[in-house]
Amino acid sequence: MTNNYAKIRFFRNNIPSFACIPGCHDCCGPVTASSEEMANLPVKSNAEHEAALADLSCPHLGKNGCEVYGERPLICRLFGTTPRMPCPNGMRPEVMIAPEIEARINQFLLQTRQVLV
Repeated sequence: MTNNYAKIRFFRNNIPSFACIPGCHDCCGPVTASSEEMANLPVKSNAEHEAALADLSCPHLGKNGCEVYGERPLICRLFGTTPRMPCPNGMRPEVMIAPEIEARINQFLLQTRQVLV
């Protein structure tokens, strides 16, 4: 059986990408991620986490947008790629995520320990 890091890599390679509106962070908010994804993100202080949660934001959202864009969790990558999680500004890839990939990601999210980013 494939380990979680390999699954995450597979999912990332199969989530379509698209260009967001520069400066937009309308879909950035409190989200969860697997322990493996969290291991690749910079550690934030309790104060940073509390401030972000109070603002219904993400502790990795900086003045210029997502500070961990290349390592952003799967849930962040899904925004705008599926009708179930539309971009609030109508942005989307040319081809939405394949339903079977989305189903596998949802199953992965249900089967792995998720923690608040």
